[in-house]
Amino acid sequence: MSVSNPQTLAAPQAAPAGSPDAGTAPRLSGRLGVASIVLIVVAAASPLGVIGGTVPLAIASGNGAGLPFIYLLATAILLLFAVGFTTMTPHVPSAGAFYSYVDKGLGRRAGLGAAFVALLSYLALEAGVYGLFAPAVDEVVRAYGGPALPWWVWAAAALVAVAWLGHRNIELSGKVLAVLLVAEVLIVLVLDAAIVFGGGGSEGLSAGFITPSTVLSGAPGIALLFAILSFIGFEATAVFRDEARDPDKTIPRATYVALLVVGGFYALSSWLLISVWGDNGIVQKATDAPGTLLSETTALYLGTAGSHIVQVLLASSLFACILSFHNISSRYFFQLSRKGIFPPKLASTHAKHRSPHRASGAATAVVALFLLVAVVAGWDPIVQFYTWFAGFSSLGVVVLMTLTSVAVLVFFRRQGAPARSWKRSLAPALGLLGLLGILGLILQNLPTLVGNSVPLAIAVVVLILACFGAGAVVASKRPKAAAGAAPTS
Repeated sequence: MSVSNPQTLAAPQAAPAGSPDAGTAPRLSGRLGVASIVLIVVAAASPLGVIGGTVPLAIASGNGAGLPFIYLLATAILLLFAVGFTTMTPHVPSAGAFYSYVDKGLGRRAGLGAAFVALLSYLALEAGVYGLFAPAVDEVVRAYGGPALPWWVWAAAALVAVAWLGHRNIELSGKVLAVLLVAEVLIVLVLDAAIVFGGGGSEGLSAGFITPSTVLSGAPGIALLFAILSFIGFEATAVFRDEARDPDKTIPRATYVALLVVGGFYALSSWLLISVWGDNGIVQKATDAPGTLLSETTALYLGTAGSHIVQVLLASSLFACILSFHNISSRYFFQLSRKGIFPPKLASTHAKHRSPHRASGAATAVVALFLLVAVVAGWDPIVQFYTWFAGFSSLGVVVLMTLTSVAVLVFFRRQGAPARSWKRSLAPALGLLGLLGILGLILQNLPTLVGNSVPLAIAVVVLILACFGAGAVVASKRPKAAAGAAPTS
């Protein structure tokens, strides 16, 4: 993936004269292009982490060799969502992603409720990924003869690095993400090429994803659930609106490119991974050793050196994921502070770096608190910390996408959009139906996502409803703050 070099962020822009926040609320600004924004959101999806972690789980508990088709289906559903999302972009000048769209379509109470759910979902996911990152680093260090340290040591070191990068401007984060993302994608593509030129496994290249009986075997609904979770982060393209070169063009293009790149990568790589072990053998292999499926496959085709490279890049992939979600969370803090929801000081930009440095600091503080709770409580970093927080985030993000789809339909209906308009009615409606189906699957399987605990699953749902309700209450009690000032582009 080629990455354009984003220009240094310009000085903060004042709001237009006469606007509610004129002269008081600085804005982020910059010239991020399509490739730069795609880079940030694709890094959030952690492609190597998905191929090495999510894909084996989806194969084992989903529909086996039919998984690549499910990834294509998930891409199609999200592309339908993106049609309405991007068509509405020129009408939503505020860089708030989901909550700005919900605000515009369903009103301030729903908008601020969505904002609270989004912020906590991204913070929880950022924190939870530390639970994957730290053990991955520990495994690499011990493999090369290093000491075995508590997982929180590596998490704390990464937290400091992320805080430093978040304090500086987005260009530096973009360069770091460029290196890490290109490396992780490249190693998987090299493996893919080796499998293709090697003719696949003993059974040749898999045809399971185009065989209806295979696609519908097992639990395709569970496979679809895992597939959707693999895409979380793509929708945050709109968070970087203020820093985009030409937001009305850049944001839609970045959204479509991110979806197509990620969806194509997952479908291709999962198909070839299945091909190595065969349609009949892959389910058993993924069930017996899901955590080592990718490294074992890499060792077969790229040798021990390739397997070691994958180990290292898996850790760097997870760091890139953390950094991406940190950038997203920071901008949610920044935009909500501009609206007066959080202390106005969080909406200031750094004099030198032109970054949302205080908002970044707030995000770091919340994540540090989550980590501290996990350490003090003695939670397992993967089985409990990551699993619980990822379960919450997964439900939260799908709820937000569903609300956004409803908001798009309501907004364009008010605008008098014809019922047969593809961009304003039909595609958003089809996307909404798909998301409602996915939401049902998540709710049905939420106990599994949060450690097979029904009480914890109920607590997750209650917490999301409480976040939404808290946002709605704040909007009612502080209508002027909730309204804020929609920044112009």
